[in-house]
Amino acid sequence: MARTSRHREYNEELNVWQASTDLMSSAFLMLILFLLLTIITSSLSQTNQNTDTPPIILIQDEGAYRFASGSAEIPPKMLTYILREIIPNIESNAKKYNIDVVEVIGHTDGQPNGNVVSNLDQNLEKVVNGELPIVNLRAGSNADLGLMRALAVVKVLRDVQRKQGKLAKLSFRGYSAAQMILPSGKIAAIARQDDKTRRRIEIRFTRLGKEQEVK
Repeated sequence: MARTSRHREYNEELNVWQASTDLMSSAFLMLILFLLLTIITSSLSQTNQNTDTPPIILIQDEGAYRFASGSAEIPPKMLTYILREIIPNIESNAKKYNIDVVEVIGHTDGQPNGNVVSNLDQNLEKVVNGELPIVNLRAGSNADLGLMRALAVVKVLRDVQRKQGKLAKLSFRGYSAAQMILPSGKIAAIARQDDKTRRRIEIRFTRLGKEQEVK
């Protein structure tokens, strides 16, 4: 009887050890599966976030899309083009490239803008805030004119965002490059003649970065 009892105790100890080993093995396998799932999820997340350079959308200032000389009033056909073609293009690229900021840049040619006295210093903020229409601004330079035309396009985009719910979560910024930058990206030489190839609106896509304090 004593031998049988010792044999039974030995079997019970063996069963407890096997159960503990099985439990540890299962926990180890679960840990490996968890790590694999984490690696796969991280990899898929990086794959889904497109890090390629977004395209630049151009609106050439020519033909039916041409601004009147010295004006930032958007021609009717250009407005239709922005609503039907440009806005869907912006939405598609913003989603594809994870964009939150749309920059609109006005480019002019090098023709002098006449002898008009600029009033942007007095009224620019009011136009940006919607208190005054774009037509109330007077451009005293090509830098003024480029900015005014960019802001005219920005206003259309903001109106669509507010009234139609499109372009969600996007911020819009208007800038002027005046006559300084060629379509190739190179700095332009001095040229005062009419040049439709240089007059354009560029729409660029960027992401907000974190502010860094410079010490």
